[in-house]
Amino acid sequence: MNRRDVIKLFGCGILSSVFPAPSRARDRRKPNVIVILSDDAGYADFGYNGCPDIPTPRIDQLAREGVVCTQGYVTASVCCPSRAGLMTGRYQQRFGHECNGPGTPQPGYTPEQMGMETSEKTLGDVMKALGYTTMALGKWHLGSQRQFHPLERGFDRFYGF
Repeated sequence: MNRRDVIKLFGCGILSSVFPAPSRARDRRKPNVIVILSDDAGYADFGYNGCPDIPTPRIDQLAREGVVCTQGYVTASVCCPSRAGLMTGRYQQRFGHECNGPGTPQPGYTPEQMGMETSEKTLGDVMKALGYTTMALGKWHLGSQRQFHPLERGFDRFYGF
């Protein structure tokens, strides 16, 4: 399986979690969707995966009562490109976001241009179009100028940096 297949599979997994299964077709409520992206978290760093050292009771509860995707992999080893890949469902090199962050100087770009392209649809855009209220928490790291801010990228609320 190559990277393209992995990215497609991950995107399908996210989208399939948004749509109710046929057996639940009578339930008109949309499911709650929570996506957690954590820098430098390993597979066994959470209680639901057997970690005895760090208590994670709320995450463990989410795992017990929800869906845990165990085959998701990031498309970059650093945070900014990983976030761009997750937010768009695309391989970040395809739209020029392979460098780590808006604070990383890039030849030919001004600071005002440093951020994820505004032409890229985000997970926030897609979820909002489906009628969800959206929120991003924590590190955004996809551009600090107004046009790149989460509130301009499909999120109704944002608390973070």
